Amino acid sequence: MDKFIKASAIRAIRTVCQTAVAVIGTAFVLEDVNWWMVISASILAGILSVLTSIATGLPEAEYEQHIYMSHDEPDDAEVEDDE
Repeated sequence: MDKFIKASAIRAIRTVCQTAVAVIGTAFVLEDVNWWMVISASILAGILSVLTSIATGLPEAEYEQHIYMSHDEPDDAEVEDDE
């Protein structure tokens, strides 16, 4: 569960930043930026990102879990001796 929370937080932060850049980029000059719209759109995008992660899962969290769960340790008989 910790991996899922970390991965969804990273994804939400990226989404918030991408949304902020996109909304800021729509203004012709920096003085025309509607900062309240940037903040509200970015927060909404972050919330939607977390909800989407909960609903659909995160491939990066599932991939790491699959790697750790399917890793087979060799038996002692299978390990070659270098002696």
